[in-house]
Order: sequence, then C-alpha cells, then structure tokens
Amino acid sequence: MPHIELDARDRAILHALQENGRLTNAELADRVGLSPSACLRRVRLLEDSGLVAGYAMILDQKACGLPGTAFVFITLDQQGRQALDAFEAAVRAVPEIPECHLLAGQSDFLVRVVYRDAADLERIHTDVLTRLPGVMRVNSTLALREVKRTTALPV
Repeated sequence: MPHIELDARDRAILHALQENGRLTNAELADRVGLSPSACLRRVRLLEDSGLVAGYAMILDQKACGLPGTAFVFITLDQQGRQALDAFEAAVRAVPEIPECHLLAGQSDFLVRVVYRDAADLERIHTDVLTRLPGVMRVNSTLALREVKRTTALPV
C-alpha cells in the first residue's frame, strides 16, 4: 500500500473517528471545520485509499465475562511455510485468541488469550493451545491489570 499524504483536516478526521466511529457526518464535519459534503468526500477518499481498515464495536472484556488476560509465547517444532500456515489457520478458529503475532526471536508466536477464570485458562492451555498444529512449547504470562489499551494509531 502506498504512503498516503495526510493534511491537518485528514488527521483531524482520523483522530475524531478513532475516538468515536459512530459520529454522524454532520457531527464530524462540525468537529473538523468542514462542510458536510466536503467532510464526506474526504472520509470516502480515506476509506478508498485503504488507510481505513474497517469499523467495529469494541466490547468490554470484563462485561463479557472474560476478566482474565494471558500473553502466551508459542514455539513451533518447525518454522517452514507449511507449518506456519497450519498454525495460523488453526489460531484464526479459536475465539479465545483475539490476537496473534508472528515473532522474530526466541518464540515463534505471541498470542493474547482471554479467559473466564483459572479453570477456563487451564482448559484453553490443555485443550486448545497445546493441541494447535506444530506446538512444541507454550509459555504463559498472566496480566494482573490493564494499564492502557487503545485501537487509535498516532496519525
């Protein structure tokens, strides 16, 4: 994707929508100092450029009954393309894993796991994580408290 040159109004639009993706076009236009039609045109250009990946509702993890977070480093027994693809496809099907990152370093992947309680985490560890394709080692770190979480990027 090519680099997109953003001016101050584009940045203001992106900041406002990252803060509240439910703003109406009229509210957004008012916030960024544009007419509604000019604002809508800019939003569409930003979407069409590929800079805007999508819109989503962000749920409160604790309110969903998932107060626990574990960060799990996973090492595979092989690092070939086929092994990575099989692991990644399996991870995509696990609802308790909202994030997965391929790493360079000691471990191959870092996954974020959400869970209800200690028994649920044990189930996920035993019945899910260790049974993913190619898993050789699993090393979990439990989060005690969330200090910061944002979906906003510094544009």
